[in-house]
Amino acid sequence: MATTDHWVDLPETTFLMGNETDAYPSDGEGPVRLIQLSPFSISATAVTTAEFASFVHATGYQTTAECEGWSFVFAGHLPDNFGETRGVVGAEWWRQVLGATWSHPEGPQSNLVDRDHHPVVHVSWFDATAYAEWAGGRIPTEAEWECAARGGLEGRRLPWGDDNQPDGPDTYRFNIFTGMFWSEDDAADGWAGTCPVDAFEPNAYGLYNCSGNVWEWTADWFTTHHQPDGVTIDPVGPQIGVNRVLKGGSFLCHDSYCHRYRLAARSSSTPDSTTSHQGFRIAYSTPQVG
Repeated sequence: MATTDHWVDLPETTFLMGNETDAYPSDGEGPVRLIQLSPFSISATAVTTAEFASFVHATGYQTTAECEGWSFVFAGHLPDNFGETRGVVGAEWWRQVLGATWSHPEGPQSNLVDRDHHPVVHVSWFDATAYAEWAGGRIPTEAEWECAARGGLEGRRLPWGDDNQPDGPDTYRFNIFTGMFWSEDDAADGWAGTCPVDAFEPNAYGLYNCSGNVWEWTADWFTTHHQPDGVTIDPVGPQIGVNRVLKGGSFLCHDSYCHRYRLAARSSSTPDSTTSHQGFRIAYSTPQVG
């Protein structure tokens, strides 16, 4: 396995994917299954706002949120005097904000000052795919993402082991929601909202923020049906579907509501969805380290 500051090359790898304990049954984390992957490269970090800006400036690309005129923003990040917005029934912390885009994360009044090195958000699966193709790569498969995120640790919950805070109750290794969900984020982990893509220590392979910060798009259509027996080689998910798989959890994950920051955890959304906690990283089928 080779690495640079931005790329990690993984050789042909066999690993155990999935989880059968401490999981949400409807998410389809299990059964634990043996996966064999061909060599691939993956970015050490999620794509940043600065990197995405370079893509937009070079191509004139318009994101899904820009074309639709709105995106979902976490209510806790809107100013107290923000106008009335539509919410999501059952998840009222999500607000439909007109003018929210990758360059205006909380709406037209916001900007990217001091966020060049934060992950780009408000990007749909289509936007992520367009960026990856422009960069000469692709979106990683779910299996590639989980293999790389595990950093060689078999069966562990997190990139460093099983404990959320192995260094003590006041020390965090990832960016999740701390405080009273969803009304009060006390930023005990150092951040309320996104953090820089390399804000915490990397895993053993050199990947940063594989748990928390932002959900990351993968190439696969979502399914809860997996092949449990034998070795599955280079799985790519079903050929058709409704939702694409997201991995890694986000700054909104909280044990009282959602502990999907675990490596095997997964979520899904329609490929045109955009929110303030969704981003992506990219992969290549050929080595990127010289």
